[in-house]
Amino acid sequence: MRAAPEGSTRRAADATGLPALAHALGERLLGRGERLCTVESCTGGGIAKVVTDVPGSSQWFECGWVTYSNAAKTAMVGVSPALIAEHGAVSEAVARAMVAGALARCEADHAVAVTGIAGPGGGTPMKPVGTVCFGWQTRGGPARVQTCQFDGDRHGVRLQSIFHALRETLI
Repeated sequence: MRAAPEGSTRRAADATGLPALAHALGERLLGRGERLCTVESCTGGGIAKVVTDVPGSSQWFECGWVTYSNAAKTAMVGVSPALIAEHGAVSEAVARAMVAGALARCEADHAVAVTGIAGPGGGTPMKPVGTVCFGWQTRGGPARVQTCQFDGDRHGVRLQSIFHALRETLI
């Protein structure tokens, strides 16, 4: 498991930077004529909410799924139950399957996925509260995945996850 990237934890817990980050992402996608989709678990649609708060986002945001349960991950974006059983829902393997499944089900050019343990319960010694797995993929390209460990309460972990997902989508 990797630590949270430098600068992503405490600053991200303050949601004031999220609108600017979403706006910058939108400008980049709009300038390229590209669209984004999201598939979220522990963030509960928070990435899609921040993105659609940007006026004009319908020009660059395609759609989003909230796949909170394992059954939803399977039914909505095609994550294999065997993959979940082998790696757990909070894993890079599942994040990779989530972005691939999202791109297979819509017309977006880019997908971002997040699955994690926001707490306060649900953590284990191997995957403590604050463990969050991310996936990013551009249509036709390989997926990029990352695991982070965030500090804080449920709200803080979710905000940090949204911030990190958007920031890394800009790359």
